[in-house]
Amino acid sequence: MNAVSWLNSEAFTLLDQKIIWSDMIGNTIGLIALALGWRRSIWTWPAQLLSGVVLVAANVSVQQAGGVGKQMIVIAVAVWGWQQWTRGRQRAQDGSLAVRFATWRERGYLAGGALFGTLAVGALFTVFPKLSWSPWADAYIFVGTLVAMIAQARGMVEFWFAWLLVDLVGVPLNFAGGLAFSGLIYIVYGALVLWGMRDWWQRSRASVKPAMEGAAA
Repeated sequence: MNAVSWLNSEAFTLLDQKIIWSDMIGNTIGLIALALGWRRSIWTWPAQLLSGVVLVAANVSVQQAGGVGKQMIVIAVAVWGWQQWTRGRQRAQDGSLAVRFATWRERGYLAGGALFGTLAVGALFTVFPKLSWSPWADAYIFVGTLVAMIAQARGMVEFWFAWLLVDLVGVPLNFAGGLAFSGLIYIVYGALVLWGMRDWWQRSRASVKPAMEGAAA
C-alpha cells in the first residue's frame, strides 16, 4: 500500500460516517495552524502548507475538485503568507507581528474579490459539473478561504470574520460530502476563530492607542 492509498483508507467509523486518515490528519494539522495564527506564530504558515498537502488526498478521495483546488490555493498562499509575516517580523523592533483592522478600501477589495471570485468559480463548476457536486457552495469555500488567508497574511482582523463565513458553509458541505471529520473539526474551528478574533481585536486597539497618544503629543 502506497502513502496516498493509506491516507485515503478508513481510520474508524463515527456516527455511521467513515473517517479516513487524510481527512483526520490534514484537519488536525489545520486546527493547529489556526491556533498558531491566533498566537501570531510564524509556524502557522508551514502548518497550513502541510495541512493543504494532506487534504488534497482527502478531497481527491471524495471527488471534490473544488476542495482540491482550494487546498492548492492554500498551499500557494501559505508560501506567500510565510514570506509576508517573515518580512513583517523583521521590520518590527520587538520581532512581533502587528495586527490591525483593514481600511474601508481594503474591505471593499476583499468583499468585491469574494463576490466576483465566487461568481466566476461557481459558474466554472456549473459549466463543468464533474469538477464539483455542489458548485456554488464549493466555490464559496474556495474563494472565501483565499480571501481569509490574504487578510491573515496582511495581519488584518477581518481574517477571522472571513473564516467564520467560510465555516457556516464548510460544516454542512463536509458532512454531506462524506468528510465527517472535516465537518466536526470545522465546528472546533468556529470556537477558535471567536477566541482568535477577540485576541486580535484587542491587540489592534492596543496598538492604535500609543499612535494616537503620540500624535496628540
